[in-house]
Amino acid sequence: MRLLVALGGNAIKQAGEKGTTAEQFKNCKITTKLLAQIVKRMGPDDRLIITHGNGPQAGNLLVQQDAGKNIVPPQTMDVVGAMTQGQIGYMLQQTLGDYLRDLGIDIPVCEVVNQVQVSPDDPEFIGENASKPVGNFLTEAEAKQLKREHPEYIVKKVKPVGEKCWRRVVPSPDPIVNVEAEAIRRMVDAGIIVIASGGGGIPVVLEANGHYRGIDAVIDKDLAGERLAQVVGADVFLILTDVEKVKLNFGKPGEKEIDRMTLSEAKRYLAEGHFLAGSMGPKVRACIRFLEWNGKKAIITSLDNAIDALDGKTGTEIVKD
Repeated sequence: MRLLVALGGNAIKQAGEKGTTAEQFKNCKITTKLLAQIVKRMGPDDRLIITHGNGPQAGNLLVQQDAGKNIVPPQTMDVVGAMTQGQIGYMLQQTLGDYLRDLGIDIPVCEVVNQVQVSPDDPEFIGENASKPVGNFLTEAEAKQLKREHPEYIVKKVKPVGEKCWRRVVPSPDPIVNVEAEAIRRMVDAGIIVIASGGGGIPVVLEANGHYRGIDAVIDKDLAGERLAQVVGADVFLILTDVEKVKLNFGKPGEKEIDRMTLSEAKRYLAEGHFLAGSMGPKVRACIRFLEWNGKKAIITSLDNAIDALDGKTGTEIVKD
């Protein structure tokens, strides 16, 4: 079995935390201790591949860039993506490696600074179409203040209920292809646990001369994770987020948890608007693509329920019709 695990932002930074190094290492330890238990259950020919989000980290780094722009030149969004990809990958590979050694498991773990190609003509770059939340959740008053300070920003309500429902959003173009695909495939085939496409990968466009150029965007990590799943030939795609199960009518009357969806049901629910564009929508879309490609099973659940979900005891399972 080849298992690709996509870690949500709560695996590295919990809501309400400042995002200090100590806090993020603590969260990574909780996450990778669980991943090490998954590895312990796997056979010698099984493979684990990991990807992760970077929304909170990229958003905070962009704030730092803005605050210090009169002292140090700010970096472009693609470089910020590379910086946070390296940051989170370092934390995950160190802590996972430590836990594997504690268990007596001799498997190398390696993070790849990874580019993902997108189209410069993607609709996300047009007008107010940008949809990827970055940075901290804001109250409506905080969102209005941010917009006053930065009229060039796009700020949207990304959660239907709660006090802090607003975030800055940036273009999230559809991932086309993983640039380092061949290197990653070879590493996985060799038995290395690879961490790749972090934060959705560094967004780049392919120019007429055959060279790549970075572009200001943040790719959705679940959609990029599905592209990575194709690269490594994954059988199971496990998306770990902050809810145990996907819900219909989320935040509305008649809200209902889903234990299992067929591919056709997932498509219908998505078309009916049950899954928000900035949160569950891309996760379900990624699962649909995975099954349409050749994947056997996709699962969406919370981090603490990962092992039970793999055993079919909880989570939302999405399968072919």
